[in-house]
Amino acid sequence: MDSTFTTALRVSGQLKLTIAEAFAGTADLIVDACVRSLVAGGKLMFCGNGGSASDSQHLAAELLVRLRTEVNRRPLAAVALTLDPTVLTAGGNDFGFESIFERPLRALGVRGDVLFGLTTSGRSVNVLRALQAARGMGITTIGLLGATGQPASQHCDQSIIVPSNDTARIQECHITIGHAIIQMIEDHLLAGSFLAAEER
Repeated sequence: MDSTFTTALRVSGQLKLTIAEAFAGTADLIVDACVRSLVAGGKLMFCGNGGSASDSQHLAAELLVRLRTEVNRRPLAAVALTLDPTVLTAGGNDFGFESIFERPLRALGVRGDVLFGLTTSGRSVNVLRALQAARGMGITTIGLLGATGQPASQHCDQSIIVPSNDTARIQECHITIGHAIIQMIEDHLLAGSFLAAEER
């Protein structure tokens, strides 16, 4: 009989294979949007709640610092809207929890930027509000979603949906998807000479 450990890893692996087959073309479109933004002087922004907040910070850090130890390059502009507890608690207290990402987005985001909204349910109201605001500002919206992806996918220019209702498995897929997308962004920018390898 399979152990919980074995089952969890098998399910996680199968989900990743399913996503790889279903969303390879979407990933290319996402990478193209991110590369266009960065080359034009834009930035990538991330938001999500709980584990998705951690993933937002994780992915922004990979862009700002580096993803791969063997690829030294200059930092890429990225912001996690989940970082500042003073801003988050002030916004939540004064305007409501549903506005905590929309408020800083409106201050920091500009036309041509890219916003990644992470929500395992597809229903996080504060992420939905940020995605809606971003679209109105001319910011490209990307969803890393779970379950059916609804209603968040309606507010995304591109979305990758993990077909599961298991939050842990969805989050495992989201971070793998994020790593793959950042690796593709790095490779595109290095190949196009926008990024130059740096010596440590």
